[in-house]
Amino acid sequence: MAKALKVHLLVIDPQVDFMDASGSSLPVAGATQDMKRLSALIGRVGHKFEDIHVTLDSHHTIDVGHPGMWRDRDGQMPNPFTLIFGKDIENGIWTPRDPSLRARMLTYANTLEKNGNYNLMVWPEHCKIGSPGHNVEANLLASLEAWERKEFATVNYVTKGTNPFTEHYGALMAEVPDPNDPSTMLNGDFLAMLQDADIVGVAGEALSHCVKSTVDQIARNIGDEHIKKFHILTDCSNPVPQVGGGPDFPAIAKKWLGEMQSQGMTLVSSADFLK
Repeated sequence: MAKALKVHLLVIDPQVDFMDASGSSLPVAGATQDMKRLSALIGRVGHKFEDIHVTLDSHHTIDVGHPGMWRDRDGQMPNPFTLIFGKDIENGIWTPRDPSLRARMLTYANTLEKNGNYNLMVWPEHCKIGSPGHNVEANLLASLEAWERKEFATVNYVTKGTNPFTEHYGALMAEVPDPNDPSTMLNGDFLAMLQDADIVGVAGEALSHCVKSTVDQIARNIGDEHIKKFHILTDCSNPVPQVGGGPDFPAIAKKWLGEMQSQGMTLVSSADFLK
């Protein structure tokens, strides 16, 4: 139903595999409580939302960011959280299990580095299509379904990550778009929905990766006049923990929040949003 003010809620990857709970493959500390606060927000002010968008990280077992894609010289898979650089592929330290993909993966890794994207990281298998870990966290799912029934509306679910040859952190496009796969290119329809909104609340997991990448993609493509409509719900999102010997993801997320605020986005708690 149409609202006087077009308020949208954008929830990034609120899936079981990212929850800090038993059985999750890639837990983000604090994620379960994030979802409880977000669920409470929907229950409290859901009547003000014209639309709710929920992105779903959606992977195959064989994926560029999963161990099964790669082998070392001894035929062993990499451990989760291994970084793979272009020079590693070039020198045979890591090779795609299918040797015919070597040139493609070398180009891919080099393109990530050239563009200043996240370097290629091997994650634990996560959010596999059809698996329990792909599901929306239970508390949030119940709130979304209650909102649909009460408002006679449907949640806009946006899948990303089905192409096994490119990472897809941001909801608008893959890290390196595949010209033969439209699902990896800029999602203009989704961008137009966000442009049409007056206020967009942003939440989800993880702050350091899929939330950051999605908001960065929005900021680059939506136009400066739309930036101020975005409100990042700071208590409904957390970063990936720092990996030993790897990037300090919490520090990256904290620095990024400051950058977004300087661009005109609002940082707000779920309790204060729409007050």
